[in-house]
Amino acid sequence: MLSGYGLLAERRGGASRLVARDVHPVGIHNARRGLAKPSSHGSYLAMDIEPVDRRVPISATIAAGDAGIGGLLLSFERECAPLIARREEYDPDAFERLIGLADRAGLPLGLFLMEIANDTNFDLLAYRVALRTMLDYTSPGYIFHPIEIDDGRVAIIAIGSGFDGSGDPKIVSRRQQYKMHRLLSLDESMRTEIPGFDRAGQIGYYAECVLGGLHGVDVGDLTSQFDVEAEWARELAAHLGPIAAGERERFLAATSIDAARYGERFSSRRAASLAALLKLADVV
Repeated sequence: MLSGYGLLAERRGGASRLVARDVHPVGIHNARRGLAKPSSHGSYLAMDIEPVDRRVPISATIAAGDAGIGGLLLSFERECAPLIARREEYDPDAFERLIGLADRAGLPLGLFLMEIANDTNFDLLAYRVALRTMLDYTSPGYIFHPIEIDDGRVAIIAIGSGFDGSGDPKIVSRRQQYKMHRLLSLDESMRTEIPGFDRAGQIGYYAECVLGGLHGVDVGDLTSQFDVEAEWARELAAHLGPIAAGERERFLAATSIDAARYGERFSSRRAASLAALLKLADVV
């Protein structure tokens, strides 16, 4: 969810639309991302995030000019919990139970999950097993992990990374099911053998992600290996051009941020790696 277009789910006709109450750009550390988790919204791959060093937690900073991969720290009202869960292919009732457990422990959800992650030494599978034991539920796809921000807050991030297991031996993770043992680039995703692969859906989804670069969010890791002569690059540019128009207005609406705060927090500087794609899309 790196763009207003993506948050408002315009590509899917507004289904799973989310409106945040605030937003701040962040740099995410000890993390890499790529396409790996089969999407619940179509026959294509969604983004997954993994730690570079699996022995160390993923973290983030709100410092300007940070060198981490770019992301958005989004704040939502409590009532949005079921919508967030559905969007991430997570059972809404299980998510509500998880929030309730954190409430009874007297902790914000992020801190509650951080205690579990600490107890499992940040092992992705052990963390999944611990949540499965606690909730009598696990998702075959994304589950919610804690991510510490350098201002003292602990956010949550939806991560698949279930190739080693879902947390329940009776449930096959989506990445296991499709043998997605590593993160893929857009180019590589075009050669996957997902049944009924939706090429247009894959292109459209990726456009939602790289569109965040218009707000100065660092998407260089998603655009650094583009071959502008490739057919998929031209398809991506053709999709990106029309949705780039009006993206700033969509972003303001989707994040409840006003123009003044947007100007303070977000840069108009676009990643150099995005320049060739924007030129191809005729975005000025």
